[in-house]
Amino acid sequence: MSVTQSCIYSDRLELLILYYRNPSIKLRNQLVELHAGLVRKMARQFSYQCTEPFEDLEQIGYLGLIHAIERFNPNRGYAFSSFAVAYIRGELLHFLRDRTGIVKIPRRWQEIYKQGQKVRQELTSTLGRPPKDSEIVQKLQVSAEEWQNSNLAAQNRITLSLDTTMIQHIDCPITLAEVLPDPHSNILQQQEEERQQLQGAISQLEEKVRIAVEFVFLKQLSCKETAKQIGTSPVTVTRYLKRGKEQLLFLLQSQVWQSGA
Repeated sequence: MSVTQSCIYSDRLELLILYYRNPSIKLRNQLVELHAGLVRKMARQFSYQCTEPFEDLEQIGYLGLIHAIERFNPNRGYAFSSFAVAYIRGELLHFLRDRTGIVKIPRRWQEIYKQGQKVRQELTSTLGRPPKDSEIVQKLQVSAEEWQNSNLAAQNRITLSLDTTMIQHIDCPITLAEVLPDPHSNILQQQEEERQQLQGAISQLEEKVRIAVEFVFLKQLSCKETAKQIGTSPVTVTRYLKRGKEQLLFLLQSQVWQSGA
């Protein structure tokens, strides 16, 4: 480190110490100006990796720098530049996460789409009408397939709220959430249909068989307890249950065949 660099470092550290002891807007602005180069350097690096304008990234970087200045403790002995880089990078990454769509689009398609919108405006102004895709492709010097892919990617990147109205009736709008399939709801509906089918089949059993099935399988009574309830032996209840299973299997299979027909 040269003498000049040492003096600059010393001056910056002194300002950081002063701000830590007695923070003020004036001192903070001075520190921001002194470290502006760090923000511009990182914003430039990020601009090569995304489609966001450098100016926007730079402004976000300054927010990270300000947070670093406000939270830096010079008594801990580490360099401010390393401390600030983490905050600047964090702000930039957070910004990009918020700006980036759920669907990841290849950078080339993003660039083609962005350039295509500019070309569309230029040709519309020149031709006095909206340009054809073939005219845009010719101006961009890309293939028709690439142009179509970039447009499809841009459209699919748009997310819809579950409250978005999909069908508008006179007094009853239907939202996206209502038309999307709900696996849990479908399972519950299927279970309810199966329960009703089983209940209907049970109601068609012989009376004594039906009573035995209901006591054992629905009311969870033992064969011995069921036998006492209906005034018969446990062995007879077992026979009723066996007959009930056979009849239920036949009735339920008949329902399946009828619905399939």
